[in-house]
Amino acid sequence: MGEQGVWGRSAWPAWNPARPGARSARVRGVVVLSLFLLWPLWEILRPEAGGPDAALGAVLPLYGAGWLVAMTAGPRLPPRRRILLVGTLFALAVVAALLRGGPLYLGHAGLFSFVLAAAAWLFPALWAVLLGLGIGTAQALVQWATPGPIHWNLMGGLFPAVVIPVAVVLLIRLVVQLGQAREEIAALAAAAERDRLARDLHDVLGHSLTTITVKTGLARRVLESGGDVERALAELRDVERLSREAHGEVRLTVSGRRRPSLAAELAGARAALRAAGISPILPPSADHVPAELAEPFAYVLREGVTNVIRHSDATRCEVRLGGDWLEVRDDGPGRDAAKPGNGLSGLAERLRAVGGRVEAGPLPAGGFRLRASRA
Repeated sequence: MGEQGVWGRSAWPAWNPARPGARSARVRGVVVLSLFLLWPLWEILRPEAGGPDAALGAVLPLYGAGWLVAMTAGPRLPPRRRILLVGTLFALAVVAALLRGGPLYLGHAGLFSFVLAAAAWLFPALWAVLLGLGIGTAQALVQWATPGPIHWNLMGGLFPAVVIPVAVVLLIRLVVQLGQAREEIAALAAAAERDRLARDLHDVLGHSLTTITVKTGLARRVLESGGDVERALAELRDVERLSREAHGEVRLTVSGRRRPSLAAELAGARAALRAAGISPILPPSADHVPAELAEPFAYVLREGVTNVIRHSDATRCEVRLGGDWLEVRDDGPGRDAAKPGNGLSGLAERLRAVGGRVEAGPLPAGGFRLRASRA
């Protein structure tokens, strides 16, 4: 409806793009709107009123057709054309009133009610209200200034004839706006769920597949070198276990029920680093980490260790853990953090949700550091 809502000065109404079934709904709308034209046209055309002349008979169909165009196609027009369309309707209403009963008939509210309805449908709400006040005041002045007795029946009908069209159409606009907002919220929720699923699957599968790759490679090297078969079998058993765990984690991730444990991630990091031939230096426990930070820190630890194994060529990895911060350091030759990947972007989103941030970059003395903290 507009960037400032129904009452905004720039709140020009606009329809959503056409959707399936919109054409049939538009046809039904035209039929319903056409029925609204029957009453004012009958008031003018009825035989008791003397019947119309040829000129009035030509103006009224144009007025009715213009009003239908305004109500159906008007919201797709730019503002200037909307103003021109409503202005044309107003001029046709004035001409029809003059042809029907002279200047006194300008105080008849029926025709101008449809002009106000079109204005409330096409203009910013404040404009429609001001236009209604202006037309109502002008009609009252016309009746007051016309020679002869005041027609109190017409005067009394001005207020509802001005207020009701504007109020009803603005209410319809509000309902339409709420419907559009609900659709936008649903679309945003679906996009957020897709982002969550992509982020969680990246975090889950990235680490699991990296560990599986490392352990499978270790078992292969042991068997190729004729080494300890039992060690190779132990690594393959770990691969089988990790595959099952990854399958279960994917199922929990899809259902939104996965909650990683920081303590479990520490144990998994130790095993993964050792399998990759990297010496792990890890904190003994994570009991001092607040509950609201344990989950995002678990994701940071998993992503950091995964990146160390895959990209660092390091021989040592150190994890430091405080009450509101976590660091993953390695002694590799260093990596470029100028273009963070999906993993770091996902971590940044998770930390922002708890008022934290993520920093990543090479260390002055060599190596790479990933730090998550809450200010």
